[in-house]
Amino acid sequence: MYLEIITPEKKVYSGNVEAIKLPGAEGSFGILNNHAPIIATLKKGIVKITDSKQQIENFDIKGGVVEVANNNVIILAEA
Repeated sequence: MYLEIITPEKKVYSGNVEAIKLPGAEGSFGILNNHAPIIATLKKGIVKITDSKQQIENFDIKGGVVEVANNNVIILAEA
């Protein structure tokens, strides 16, 4: 699936990923390929990304929103 993480200042990540773990407002949750469409609010925490080479990257956010549709994930985040 394709992921973009965008802050008010810049795009901090874009690329294909295998898995994403997010700090949801109602608790943390994960997104895998072919996830059902969803829009959710995010709280302060760490976005954990596993890319197609099984490399893990972490991004600190102060909150935001995630949208998932058709294997495209957009995170609008305060960093």
